[in-house]
Amino acid sequence: MSRLVLFMSLSLWAFFSLDALAADKKKADRFFEMRTYTTHPGKLSDLHKRFSEHTNRIFQKHGMELVAYWTPTEDGKDDTLVYVLAYKNKAARDKAWAAFVKDPEWQKAFQASRKDGPIVKKVVKRFLTPTDYSPIK
Repeated sequence: MSRLVLFMSLSLWAFFSLDALAADKKKADRFFEMRTYTTHPGKLSDLHKRFSEHTNRIFQKHGMELVAYWTPTEDGKDDTLVYVLAYKNKAARDKAWAAFVKDPEWQKAFQASRKDGPIVKKVVKRFLTPTDYSPIK
């Protein structure tokens, strides 16, 4: 009986260890994109509204993983949004963005949000991969 318990315990440990390794491997393969948007004067709240009501949901619809969103506390606090998205790889990123910009729901939301003029003045993109010591993979 004790051999059976030992065998079952080792089997469960191996199963969960391999599952955890697979999850870590999946995370290690992620490809990140950091985007910084600078808005026209007085338009940051319009950008926040567009992201919260439309953009984030449509991003997810096209397989983009929402990682984090920030606004600066000092320089740029009135006109800057910085955010990070994650993808499986660069090809997945390119495919997701191609589908996103063609999405009729996005096009409608984009046009409606610009009824009082353009919101975003400048976009800076930076592609990132995690270091081996990064807690985010």
